[in-house]
Amino acid sequence: MAIKAAKAMDLRVAGVDIIRSNKGPLLLEVNSSQGLQGIETATNEDIASRMIMAIEKQRLQKKES
Repeated sequence: MAIKAAKAMDLRVAGVDIIRSNKGPLLLEVNSSQGLQGIETATNEDIASRMIMAIEKQRLQKKES
């Protein structure tokens, strides 16, 4: 759902808010400029650093091809 929502908004990186409901997951919003504090607190992970590493890896792969 999150990937489809980001693609529908033509965003390669997005913050997608989804909640659980009696009807199943519901999409709340798609943000082009996402905040990371909530997810980093919830997961105790450094999401920003992971995003930077993924972008750098992708750029290196493009350079090599």
